[in-house]
Amino acid sequence: MKRITGILGGALALAALLLPGTLAAQNVAFVNMNNILEDSPQAEEAMRELEKEFSPRDSELVSEREELQRLRDQLEREGDLMTANQRADLEREFTSRSREFRRAQESFTEDLNVRRNEELAKLQRLINDAIIELARERNVDLIVTERNVLYASDRIDITDDIIAAMQQLR
Repeated sequence: MKRITGILGGALALAALLLPGTLAAQNVAFVNMNNILEDSPQAEEAMRELEKEFSPRDSELVSEREELQRLRDQLEREGDLMTANQRADLEREFTSRSREFRRAQESFTEDLNVRRNEELAKLQRLINDAIIELARERNVDLIVTERNVLYASDRIDITDDIIAAMQQLR
């Protein structure tokens, strides 16, 4: 038993001596994904495309919201002066348009979120490809992101290099 304990202890001591050297020989890099998602030209282009695609619908919603506010104001201002039928008609119109506005707004939000997620997935694939390519060029053994790191020195931060590589992909 003492012999097994001695062999095991020796193996652990040898591993402890070799492990720091092994870890020091590894090439580790850090990438701040949030910065890449904010600063890459592809991210900026995706935001412009989403804005271009959804701004007409957004403008329609803003116009309808203003019209609903106008109807509400008219009901509050002139409701007491209207006949019962006029007031009921205006209230029905307001209720119907409000319901339709809420549906349109929910549809807009859902469509925007779906498209944003599609663009984000496409962008993340590009980022991952750029990271892997740069890692292979520099013989990096491990790349970590801010999502799983408590601290990373600037010495191993290659975020700017990834952004530069993505600018070359344009």
